[in-house]
Amino acid sequence: MRSTAEARRAVVLDRAVSAFARNGYHATPVTAVAAAAGISEAYALRLFSGKQGLFVAAVEACYEKILATLEAAAEAAPDREPAKLLEWLGDAYAELIADRDLLLFQVHAQSVSDIPEVRAAVQAGYKRLVSFLRTTADADDQQIQQFVAYGQLCHLIVTAGLDGVDESWARALTNGMRHVP
Repeated sequence: MRSTAEARRAVVLDRAVSAFARNGYHATPVTAVAAAAGISEAYALRLFSGKQGLFVAAVEACYEKILATLEAAAEAAPDREPAKLLEWLGDAYAELIADRDLLLFQVHAQSVSDIPEVRAAVQAGYKRLVSFLRTTADADDQQIQQFVAYGQLCHLIVTAGLDGVDESWARALTNGMRHVP
């Protein structure tokens, strides 16, 4: 059984992803995260050693959720051939980022990767993703690069609302891409 602090920490991280997704790192005060989690700002700061610690922990939790989702999808995949498995995993990721908070949080995390601790957490997340794709999907570097590039394209399509733009330039970016509304 989880200790009270561990359980509270998980709730705070979930709320942090949502709060930071709405306003980004710089514009989100710890008080907003604490209020959303139903705790005091002092307790939130104690749990995470400050705002930066909270944000970094949320980045780590975000990548943990992504990896857990992809691992579950890989286990359920009907075909283990690398290209087909990567497509299956891509579909699972597209469903995952239907959670707009998770999607926007990732965008915000990348936007503040000039903060060394955030950059390290983002890099660690991608390191785990690449390792997973190599070992689980037997993907080569080109396949991994394409998988990540399509993921980033999904971010652009969803955040910029390109699915709803019926113009040739938007269709060029969205062609063949599937997203959960």
